[in-house]
Amino acid sequence: MNSFDPAVEFDRQFANLIHRDYPTLAGLSRDEFTDLVTPLRAVATTTDHAPPADGRVPFLLVITRQVVPIEQMMPCTTLHGKDKPGFVDRSFEPGSLERFIAIEETGVADQRAYLLLDIERGEEFCGVVPNDAMATIASRGRTLLTIEEGVALITHHPEILVKNKCFSLGGSRSGDRRVPAIWISQHAPKLGWCWQGNPHSWLGMASARARSR
Repeated sequence: MNSFDPAVEFDRQFANLIHRDYPTLAGLSRDEFTDLVTPLRAVATTTDHAPPADGRVPFLLVITRQVVPIEQMMPCTTLHGKDKPGFVDRSFEPGSLERFIAIEETGVADQRAYLLLDIERGEEFCGVVPNDAMATIASRGRTLLTIEEGVALITHHPEILVKNKCFSLGGSRSGDRRVPAIWISQHAPKLGWCWQGNPHSWLGMASARARSR
């Protein structure tokens, strides 16, 4: 059995962001971007992690929209083994994506980069009303994923986005009944939204245990 090495995994995720040219997208030099995320390596290597499993990952290196706009993050994503870039759905009317901000409970309003810990894709909530799924997750003491965290999940683990096991991102809201979600469309990842009262058989609710501070 292969053991999980958080140092190796952190370095893989960092290299993945470099490969996808995140420093340029952020308007930073390679050294400046490295300085931004390097302190998180110590957090990754000193935290206890459950081993990865189907639909579950130990941690994610998350870059927020304060560093790279979401519209530039999504084209850096692909489905596993594919090369067609992800995209933001046109159902986000002009200016609306900016209004989908992290809810207060996440505590990440001013964060630029951090680690998200113990992430579940949440397929157990496929077919469940999103409002009910979010209430269940809260009762377990877990936290809903933001848009940036969902993008990080498919950026670092594209294999996790598969047919009939896509996921909503209840940690980002705009004050209305829409819940952001990532699913597959036109053979690529798509960031869209669904109504909080409408269940979908192919759409669960992603969650995590905690965030680094």
